[in-house]
Amino acid sequence: MERWIGKLAVVTGASSGIGASIAEHLVQRGLRVVGLSRRMERMENLAERLQIHSGTLYGIQVDMTKTDDIIRAFERIEREYGPIHILVNSAGIFANTSLIDGDIKKWRDTFEVNVLGLCTATKESVASMMKHNIDGHIIHLNSVVGHRPVDFLGENVYPASKHAVTALTNSWRNELVKKGTKIKVTSISPGLVKNTEIFEASGSEMANVDFGEALTPKDISEAVLYVLNTPPHVQVHDIILRTTGSDV
Repeated sequence: MERWIGKLAVVTGASSGIGASIAEHLVQRGLRVVGLSRRMERMENLAERLQIHSGTLYGIQVDMTKTDDIIRAFERIEREYGPIHILVNSAGIFANTSLIDGDIKKWRDTFEVNVLGLCTATKESVASMMKHNIDGHIIHLNSVVGHRPVDFLGENVYPASKHAVTALTNSWRNELVKKGTKIKVTSISPGLVKNTEIFEASGSEMANVDFGEALTPKDISEAVLYVLNTPPHVQVHDIILRTTGSDV
């Protein structure tokens, strides 16, 4: 991780769960991190708690369903904090609805955050990396359901949004290679992860399910650190994480 010390990482959805854990791990290793989130109070509390470490966490309030919000945030990042070396697309939502009698607005919000928000953040980060000739790293937080849907309560369009992330990882890598860059793109696909609030925020019945030996946000953070620690010539394209003995 030495080559990233002092460099700038952007983490979306950084106020809780996986995003907060990733931001914390990066700050602990000496990176400057800009966390994007709607909940600034949580971001400020996390930044204060991380002041004992060698890195720094900054927070910017962003609604990932609003393209203009995202673009303004990245303009501010470039202006105030400098060029981007790492982007971790951790923001994601799960809407409590169905396909048969689904709420179309919830479908739309899911795609806005999980797909279009991810694409917009990636586009802005890649522009910064290319402008400054940086061999950066883009990491998408995907899901096992982005490779095959599983039978869980009210999954509706969520697996489709994550299948899009799987396809986008390939498409971004192909475009970046053709442009002659050495920017890496990695998809990390966890199974069930506890303590993320994704189901609680949606009001889903899944919030009441006992996940047992589910993955933790720290497990995902360590996967992020692993791919960032690979040498420049190594491209980790996809990692799928499950608990031992589980197929979810």
